[in-house]
Amino acid sequence: MIKLIRVFLSVVIASAVLLFVINRLNSAEGFSSGNTITIYNWGDYIDPDLIKRFKDETGIKVIYETFDSNEAMLTKIKQGGTTYDIAIPSEYMIQKMKEENLLLPLDQSKLPNLKNIDERFMDLPFDPNNKYSVPYFWGTVGIVFNTKLVGDKPFTSWNDLWDPSLKNDILLTDGAREVIGMGLNSLGYSLNDTNKEHLHEAKAKLDTLTPNIKAIVGDEIKMLIANEEAAVGLVWSGDAADMMGENENLDYVVPSEGSNLWFDNMVIPKTAKNIEGAHKFINFMLDAKIAAQNAEWVSYSTPNKEALKHMPKEMVEDERFYPSPELTDKLEVYENLGKKNLAFYNDLFLEFKMHRK
Repeated sequence: MIKLIRVFLSVVIASAVLLFVINRLNSAEGFSSGNTITIYNWGDYIDPDLIKRFKDETGIKVIYETFDSNEAMLTKIKQGGTTYDIAIPSEYMIQKMKEENLLLPLDQSKLPNLKNIDERFMDLPFDPNNKYSVPYFWGTVGIVFNTKLVGDKPFTSWNDLWDPSLKNDILLTDGAREVIGMGLNSLGYSLNDTNKEHLHEAKAKLDTLTPNIKAIVGDEIKMLIANEEAAVGLVWSGDAADMMGENENLDYVVPSEGSNLWFDNMVIPKTAKNIEGAHKFINFMLDAKIAAQNAEWVSYSTPNKEALKHMPKEMVEDERFYPSPELTDKLEVYENLGKKNLAFYNDLFLEFKMHRK
């Protein structure tokens, strides 16, 4: 009996020593929750120098991963294989994550720089009182076009994309809400329409656009249009600004029928391990000069009103990317359509992509 107890104690002691050694090694490599945060963000959506600067200032290492859609982000967070400390979803996905109890409430006392955010972008319907989220970037969905390639052809309406002169000359971003939304808007319907007759009507109209579509692509749309591989694109405003910085022949417009006004916010997933570090990073990104540097690098519109004071005048006064409240009031924010309706949108989008083949 005594021998058995000794063996048991030896195992317990050895396990404790091994655990201690592993923790020390992890800490030395920067993988303990105390000095590491793991961030899940869109591609090309932060100035890499800021990640290094955050580590230099706080001693906290950043593990950085990217996703290409809100749905992909949600799936990975729900699976729980990686415990993300910060994620940056869009407004309708924040609403969905709240409903599925996937977010931690923020401690705003640890976010003194929250005062820098424009009141227009606070307390929005998808997150009242910003209990779970902090604004990161915002923008619109619209049409980017090459004035050299299309001449003086105006782009004021979604329906301009159906012009036969644009045969095999349009690129679409690979997003169900954006493409189906374009079809709905072109018919005068809401971006959040769940009427199946309207959705089938939108899909049928999109099918007639097929001769003009060169490809449906992801992040490479920026390079392709900047390099004049296509004359026109359905894009997010920040991507348009990026392209326009590379090619002076490009311009951007939000169609008259309306479009999407979107918001990407920083959140802390419920499985986060370094909640303190997550708050430090969020507050760091809310600093006026940090937000200004990030906005200049990313090219999307910042909701940080103090950051605007540190940015080039020509950038913040460009109404294509910092539109007036009169325009933004006419635009629609994506709503969480629910699992069944979203699946229907995705099915229609897949059918549309298959129709092209």
